[in-house]
Amino acid sequence: MSPEISNQSLLFLIVFVVVPLSLSYFYQLGMSRSILTSSIRGTIQLFAIGYILTFLFDLNAYIGIPLMITVMIIIASFHARKKGRDLPYVLPTLLAGLIMIEVSVLSLWLLFDMVEFVPSEVIPMSGMVIGNSMVAMGLALERMKTEFAENNGRILAALSLGAEPKQASHLIVQRTLNAALIPNVDRIKTIGLVQLPGMMTGLILGGVAPIMAIKYQLVISLSIFSSVSLSAMFVTLVMYKHFFTKDKQVLESKEAFKEYSSRDNA
Repeated sequence: MSPEISNQSLLFLIVFVVVPLSLSYFYQLGMSRSILTSSIRGTIQLFAIGYILTFLFDLNAYIGIPLMITVMIIIASFHARKKGRDLPYVLPTLLAGLIMIEVSVLSLWLLFDMVEFVPSEVIPMSGMVIGNSMVAMGLALERMKTEFAENNGRILAALSLGAEPKQASHLIVQRTLNAALIPNVDRIKTIGLVQLPGMMTGLILGGVAPIMAIKYQLVISLSIFSSVSLSAMFVTLVMYKHFFTKDKQVLESKEAFKEYSSRDNA
């Protein structure tokens, strides 16, 4: 069992903040304020969630687990929404995708006795699945917007030749999925060789046998791998259609997106 980290020891973590702060100052990156605020915000958030989890772990599992998972999904959806703010129905799409993925993954965990339905197991593992899915959805939305902007002429040409929106945007969908999946594929390739994953490391530091820690890490790593793939595919296949009007014309600007979105939601 690892020794308890004292509050005094935590103060020395400021050293790890000084390094990027010095680089920002020396190279005039203009990121000093962001580095400070993000470090302080992250620390406060972690301590806050520590107290919240302590409270939730004492609640009945059928109250604490749904409550925390609901909060995580809502926050993740609003955060990922920033990448596709101009697109219509982006928030409902993200919410639906994250709910579908979380319910599917949790059902499989429980069905095959991979985890127990207790807050101390379900909440941390669900947080990793939801967090990684959120990042994949955000990357997919951002890449899709870039691809549509850069390939606008090609799409217009395809549409003018009689192609359907699905055919005209096939290459963009393919590139978007590749960009969203490649980081996770590379992470799986080097797991255990280049890096010891966080969950496995945490369990080992907590006194769990390495083989048991590896089993838990395999469960979460492959669950994340699957959820990231599904979330990127879901948001891409649903949202690419909103880059076209009902008349099968491609939207070319943020103003057009906003105008179309407001008209479509009215």
